[in-house]
Amino acid sequence: MSYDAIVIGGGACGLMCAVQAGYLGKRVAVLERNDKLGAKILISGGGRCNYTNLYATPANFISENEYFCVAALNQWTVGDTIRFFEDEGIVGQEKTLGQLFPTSNKAKDVVAVFERLLKTLGQEVFLQAEVKSVEKNPVTNTFQVVFDHQGQLETFDTAKVVMASGGLPIAKLGASDFSLRVAKRFGLQVTDTAPALVPLTITGKDAEWFAALAGNAVFSRVWNKQISFEENILFTHWGLSGPAILQISSYWKPGEVIWIDLLPKQRIAQLVQQERDRGGKRLLSQLLQDHFTKKFTDALGKFLSIDKKIASIGKQEVKLMEQVIHRFEVKPAGSKGYDKAEVMRGGVSTDELSSKKLEAKKCTGLFFGGECVDVTGWLGGYNFQWAWASGYVIAQHL
Repeated sequence: MSYDAIVIGGGACGLMCAVQAGYLGKRVAVLERNDKLGAKILISGGGRCNYTNLYATPANFISENEYFCVAALNQWTVGDTIRFFEDEGIVGQEKTLGQLFPTSNKAKDVVAVFERLLKTLGQEVFLQAEVKSVEKNPVTNTFQVVFDHQGQLETFDTAKVVMASGGLPIAKLGASDFSLRVAKRFGLQVTDTAPALVPLTITGKDAEWFAALAGNAVFSRVWNKQISFEENILFTHWGLSGPAILQISSYWKPGEVIWIDLLPKQRIAQLVQQERDRGGKRLLSQLLQDHFTKKFTDALGKFLSIDKKIASIGKQEVKLMEQVIHRFEVKPAGSKGYDKAEVMRGGVSTDELSSKKLEAKKCTGLFFGGECVDVTGWLGGYNFQWAWASGYVIAQHL
């Protein structure tokens, strides 16, 4: 069979690339390792699929080259994503902070759009197709893609190859470093990779305190020396999770500390003073329970004299309260790793790719898109927007 390109990976980037290529009259084959398309799409957002973010800008992405994603995001905007899905019957509903979900709340509806379009456009899909190698013939200037298709080795020769096989998170869904290995095989640099949007673990003497609070969620501001986020944090048996923690994890490196403001909308010193003005007869624990659960308030007793009447609390104790409530310092031991990470940070170096085409500068006809590239979005639909945009951009140059 003759194809204009082989797309390796049937996730968000690969699917969008194949569909957009079809609109341009280009015939591609999608090779997907799993027995179904869009495995990661199907579990995203708790099975609801937060497919873009209304407020996505290049500032919401992490990369060694912060400007690299600009060209792709300008070619395929959030508006383009919304129109694309609306044309296929999926209307979005905004949840928190610009996160857009299908009104059906079913991720399978997003995957169904691509399955339908691929069939309509005549694009070929090979499931249970694990690619073994990608080589380039210097004489014919074409690529040879060898893959195991349901237990049988097959080979395609093609002028162009799209690497859209994702990153390392969630190995049970078929995640691997294959795109990174192919990049290295063709002499491309790969930046350091790490789990991102991932829960953080706590060990040592503080581990028991965190574990005792498992299940408690607190709206907080979490920050480090680079950035801050205001969303819920969630205490767990092994440390910290929740949206704010997942966000900061993408900017965290082992050995670093993070700080947490447990009451970002108010100041504990002012609340104490207001109680004093009313006579200060209440206990500190009663004041804290106006803002936290009893379980969390009791846990703060490890650091604060919560059974003291507010009238008897001195200046030094108020300073300690401010430290504990507004600048709670945590030094995570590590993260929960790729199995619990939403995405991978790092990947194929942006120095190696054309920002306008996503084609390898050193190897004509070889493209990289989606998660395997050193472009990592925030939590909340940003990584899908990058996947759609990069898939669209690549399709224009096949």
